[in-house]
Parts: sequence; C-alpha cells; structure tokens
Amino acid sequence: MVRITDETMQPFEKEHIDAVRKAAPECTLFLKRDGTLPLDAPCRVALYGSGARKTIKGGTGSGDVNVRHFVTIEEGLQKAGFEITTKKWLDEYDALLVSRRAEFVRQVKEEARQLGINPVMYCMGKAMPEPGYEFALDAGGEMAVYALARISGEGADRAMVAGDISLSETEIQDILALNKKYEKFVLVLNVGGMVDLEPVKDVKNILLLGQLGTPTGDVLADLLLGKSYPSGKLAMTWAPIGKYASTKGFGDMDDTLYTEGIYVGYRYFDTVHEKPDFPFGYGLSYTNFEMAVKDTVVETGKITVTVEVRNTGTFAGKETVQVYYSAPAGKLDKPYQELAAFGKTKELRPGECANVTLGFNIVDMASYDTELSSYILEGGKYIIRVGNSSEDAVPCCKVVLDETAVIRKVKNICPGCTFKDFVPETETDAASETVKDRSMADIPVHRIWAKDMPQEIVVYDEMPREQAGNACTWEDVKNGRSTIDEFVGSLNEKQLAYLSIGLFEDHAGMGSIVGAAAQSVAGAAGESSQRLQDLGVPSLVMADGPAGLRLCTKYKVVDGKAKGVDSPLAGFTDFLDAEQLRQMAAMAPRPSEEELAAPLNYMYCTAIPIGTALAQSFSEEVCRMCGDIVGDEMEKFGIHLWLAPAMNIQRSPLCGRNFEYYSEDPLVSGRLAAAVTKSVQAHKGCGVTVKHFALNNQETNRTASNSIVSERAIREIYLRGFEICVREAQPHTLMSSYNLVNGEHTCNSRDLQTHVLRNEWGFEGMVMTDWYAAGSTMLGINKGESKHPAGSSAGCIHAGNDLVMPGMQADLDDMMDALSNPEHAYPITKAQLQVTAKRVLEMVLKLT
Repeated sequence: MVRITDETMQPFEKEHIDAVRKAAPECTLFLKRDGTLPLDAPCRVALYGSGARKTIKGGTGSGDVNVRHFVTIEEGLQKAGFEITTKKWLDEYDALLVSRRAEFVRQVKEEARQLGINPVMYCMGKAMPEPGYEFALDAGGEMAVYALARISGEGADRAMVAGDISLSETEIQDILALNKKYEKFVLVLNVGGMVDLEPVKDVKNILLLGQLGTPTGDVLADLLLGKSYPSGKLAMTWAPIGKYASTKGFGDMDDTLYTEGIYVGYRYFDTVHEKPDFPFGYGLSYTNFEMAVKDTVVETGKITVTVEVRNTGTFAGKETVQVYYSAPAGKLDKPYQELAAFGKTKELRPGECANVTLGFNIVDMASYDTELSSYILEGGKYIIRVGNSSEDAVPCCKVVLDETAVIRKVKNICPGCTFKDFVPETETDAASETVKDRSMADIPVHRIWAKDMPQEIVVYDEMPREQAGNACTWEDVKNGRSTIDEFVGSLNEKQLAYLSIGLFEDHAGMGSIVGAAAQSVAGAAGESSQRLQDLGVPSLVMADGPAGLRLCTKYKVVDGKAKGVDSPLAGFTDFLDAEQLRQMAAMAPRPSEEELAAPLNYMYCTAIPIGTALAQSFSEEVCRMCGDIVGDEMEKFGIHLWLAPAMNIQRSPLCGRNFEYYSEDPLVSGRLAAAVTKSVQAHKGCGVTVKHFALNNQETNRTASNSIVSERAIREIYLRGFEICVREAQPHTLMSSYNLVNGEHTCNSRDLQTHVLRNEWGFEGMVMTDWYAAGSTMLGINKGESKHPAGSSAGCIHAGNDLVMPGMQADLDDMMDALSNPEHAYPITKAQLQVTAKRVLEMVLKLT
C-alpha cells in the first residue's frame, strides 16, 4: 500500500483523469441534432439549468466516489474559454436551492418520525425534486446551453413526478423559450437514467452527456468545440414512463410482480409495436454512417456476420454495429428480436469505411422451457438482423433449424411464482415473413440440424462431508507444506464461523452501516475476519464502487488502524436535530494524543463514468480502460476487492440505482462487466465483486422486498448477464442481493448460490452478502414493519453464500445455533462451514 503524505495532486491522478476525459465522449450521444454543432471556437454562452453549477458526477450512496475535485459544466466551459453570461441567474438558482433544501429536509424528517425510522437511514438515496422558479432568461450570448440534471441513489427509487422522471413546468418553459430564442441551442442531459422528454423532444439539439465522473465539465467543453465527438448508444429504451410494461406495481413495499416476464425494455416495445421516444441502441454523432452486410457464415455452431460501415458525413466518428435475432414462436412465445452481438468501429474519417465482423453461438438463441427444465432451440426459421438500433435493424439472413433441439438440461429453480407471464396479443413470431418487415425474400438461407447441436446435462453437487486435518499454520499453506483442505480440517466450528463472517466489533456504530466497516484502509466498506491472525491468516479489504473507489480522502494511522478524518455521516447531518447532533458528539470518542499527533495521509481516487454511461459506450476497450484505472488505485491504496461492477437489469426507469447498472439487455451488461472484470483482475492482488445477485431491481424496502418472477424470466433476463460475466471473466467474488426471490432471500437461496452459480456456470470464487442482508439491522429502514423476515446468516452457509458482511455478533450466534439446533430454519453442519470457510481462504491466498 502506498502512503501519500503530500496533498498536492499526484502524477497518477492526472494520468487517470486525462484517460477518463479522453474516453468519456464514447459514453455520450445526441438524441437530436441540427448540424449547428460543433462550434468553431469558444463564445459567449447563456448557461442555464440545474446541472450548470450543480453538475452531478455520479449517483449517491455506495456508488459515490470521494474525489479531490470534479469539474462542473460551468467550470469546464470557462476553462475552455467560454464566457458565461448568466452568473446572475446561477446565483439566484443557488439561493433558491438553499431555501428549498431546508423545506425538503423538514419534510423527510417528518416522514421518518411518523414511520418511526432513523432519519439518517430514511434519507438515504432520497433526492429533492427540481423546484419551480421564475427567473428571467435575459442574458446575451451567441448560444445557449440548458443543463438538466437528475440525481438518484442507493436506498430510494425515483418518482413519477415533475422534477424527477418528468420535467418540471419551469424546465419545460425555459427549454422551449431558449430553443426559440437562440439559433444555437443545446439541451444537455446530466442524468443517470431516463427522463421523459416528450414535452421538449422537438428542440434543436439534445445531448445525453450523462454522469462521467471527475472530468464531466471538461468532457462537455471538448464535445461542444469538436475536440471530441459523441459515439455512444442508448443501453435502455427511452419512452414515457407509463408505457413501460414494468411500471404497473413497481415499488410495492412487499411483493413486486414481474408480470411482463421476458418482455423487458426493447423486447416489449418491439413486440407490441409501441414506438418509444428513443429506441434501444440509438444514438447520433456529429457524422452519419451507412452499413452494408458483406457476408454471413453459419458453421461449427456459430453465426458470423461481416458488415461494411462507411462514414458518409463530414466529421470523424465511430459507429456501433448491432446484430439481433428473431426466434420462431412455437411452444414458447418469443420477443420480436433480441440482441445477439455488437461491436464498434475504429475511428472513421469522412469517406472512410471499415469492416466489422461479429459472431455468436447458435445455442445462445435458445429459450428456457420451464416444463422441460431445459434450454431449447425450437425448430423453424431464425431471422438475423443488422442495424444501428433496435428500431433500424433489417434482415440479413435466415437460419433454418429442422426440428427442436434440447441444448442444456438443468433443474427447476426458485419456485413460488403464482401468475402466468404476459404474452402479447399480437402476432409475436418475428420469423414469419408477414410481420413488420417484408424485406426477407432475397436474403441468404442457411440450414442447420438439431442432431448437430451440442447437448449438456448439468450434474448437481451433493452435500459435503466433514474433513479432518492436522494442525498447521497459514504460513505452511502459503509455502506449500500444507493444503488449504488440511488447514480447514484443523479448525474448530467457531473458527470456521469467524472466517465466514466479516470483521466486526461489539459496537460497530453507524459508520459501518453507511459503508466504512474496515480497519486497514480508512473508509473502505468492509473487511474479512482478523480472528485467525494468530494462525497467520490476513484479512481482505473491500471498497465500494462502481464509479471508482469509495474511500476516505484523509486519514491517520493509530495503533495500526486507519482512521478516516472524513466523517462517515457527511451529508446526513442536516437530517438530525440539535439534540441528536449533541448526542452524537458526546458519544464520539475523543482523539488520543497519539491520534492528534499522527500525520495526515491522503487517498484521492478517480471517479469514472457511471455504469449506465459505460454501457452506452458499447465499447469493451473503454470498459477495460476504466477497469485499469480502478485496479491501479486498488494496488496503491491496499484494496483487495472492489464491490463492483453492478450489473442488475434496468427493468424500469424508476429504479433509483439504475445509474450504477449497465443496461436493460443482459448481453450488454454481461460483456461489458466481463471487460471491466478482466482489466481489474489483471492487477496483482485485485478482484471485483459482481453484484447484486440477483433481481435487485428496486430500492423501495430493498432489504425485505420480494421479487415474484417466473423461472423463464429469471433465467433468460435477470441471470443471463451474470452468467456471461462469470463464464467469460471468472470474477473473484459475487455479492448476493438484499431482496427475496419468490419468497426466499437470495443470500439463502441454494438454487441461486450453488445450483446455478457453481454447478451450471462453473463459478470458482467466493460469494458475500450485501451489508446487513442477513440480519434484522437493516429491516425497517424504508418502512416501519416488513411482511417478510430478514435473511439468515446460517441460511447463507446452507445456500453456499460464503461470507456474511460486514459481520456482527448476531451472525455468529445464528451460525452456532444452526449447528446444534435441528429446529433452526436453516440447520447446518460443520462440513458446510468448512466449504464456505475454504472458499474465503482460497480468496485470501489468491489476493494477499
């Protein structure tokens, strides 16, 4: 671990920020453009909107990054030479926010009081809606920029209200007025997710800037001046919120019914012929492109498509080629189309062309048949389509399978769904030549046979047997004198239980709840046990993500422990009254003379683009670059496990944590998370923790919310991205989610943690819980009482969830009780504890 005692910017910081600034334009895109941009030179600009001075670099909660400084839109434009003519408006807006913030805090505190919930925890993730105002738009300038910002975060979902999902009346009024007044006008979206643009979608230019981390304002200035260009694509369909199949019933406090089944995002919109405002995969740059399919090849179980892409415009740019498939509807209903492959060109100059060759396995087009507990390819015609969005994909070939083939035989999982999934009333067989497009008559036809399709039958592990071993030390294991099995076999039940519980003290305090439960690195989210240090076993240090490392910026080392100078409750104190603040001050330990005398150390990390922005790049290269930045900073600051990437499906725009997630499509999520994973884990002693496994698609009552979902939707939509990442990149660890699935907490689900993850996918690493998922501590944060009980620490061991985080005495008590009490809801054996402890130790050996 590098200890930095000089507060001046370090060379690696500048290198990392510059790298993000260079790559971030690939995460941006125009939703609308009129050709008046880019500018030839900086000019006088009338800058308005919530994101101008209060620019958002990323979401709140564990996804935030404590940086030295980040560049706002106002600052970035000024640094680039623009003259801001709207200082008076920006000052008035700042003053308004202060007064409205006070009203918002009072409202939230009153809600918490009525629910009987700690106001600090209740406020987590809650964002103040954009206020209304009447400020004059009377500044001059050669152009106008309206920066519209939205923040969301861990712990609360978004709302279908003006100033959140919808635009406020003031925003609509000002945006339309500026668009009319200025010949050059751009609406800049500094958002982490969808906003309903219906009232303003006809303005001249709409740039989805997103939330790009430390250099956000600089990136915008570069784009406006043509020093860079946008080349991103939407990773989520944008439409009015009421049109999403997932909106009905979203955020139920107890049971959320995923009645749309597999029809998530573009799968739904394309199938029911509902035209969104902006389709999945859509995005404009400064230039234009044409695509022409040059070849299609079907052989050795793979479909390969070669596409020529030509830049037909007057600016340099990059284009993303998207390949979709339409499967025949037979026994199972099918979406109109699904993404099969994607790839991005190199930079193409005006008039330049390049070939992009994309391939995917035929078996990846299989659907899940719950009745057969099998993935099957139904016989019939599969139409392969190519385009630059889901809306513009056109047929390029047919693949005809002679009869149905069973591809993989598995077991049924997660029982308890009590409804039938939505099935479109309209014709859903997109392979029929009578549906949507009639351009298939002249495309090539390839024939394949079911007998040639590979078949797999998954074998499931039995319960383990107890192991015995000889007394040895961890040093013996490291030096090869003893095996991990021998070491594990020598441990007693309590030692094994400690290994399966994170580092904890009897009085951890509020700091650990908000993500600062480690002792080795200040501000780190947690740490594995130090209880076996007498045997030489070190701990693993974990830092939050996924937009960079979340650590304290300043710390001291006292008695061998890192103590953050940053307050773990920073940003929460205005939700406490004077008496609560006085009590907290009285409870806080007084610093010792040694602590007062200890020198300050510094850890300034780089904020990279949020997960949604990374997905919009559709670029594994960009994701690898960002993963390399994180891995380098992990090495420098002594972090073993980064609690990222977060890759839950963006089922609904209402999910408050969507900014951390990648896409509504599991292929995009899986491949890009795999790219990040490989890059981070290329660094010595560094690993990722892919999360939240699985179906963590809402924040409302997140610790006790029950997702009721069909097995087909679970497997095809919500597990598929995790499967891709595990098979392609073998992340060192996964994190189970807070929620229940069909009545059982995910951390207690042997179906998910063992049968699917390990037996079916071949996962070799360690699984940890989310913080306090297995205990009652977090219950009631979002509501006074819960219909569903908390998860069980012993249940985690039974399921194969190896490490309970951040650790507490109640976890140990629950495990010890389950070892001897046959009436426990999840009775466990010493052999099961040996299995989970071994996986923890294997990770310690790998990373330390």
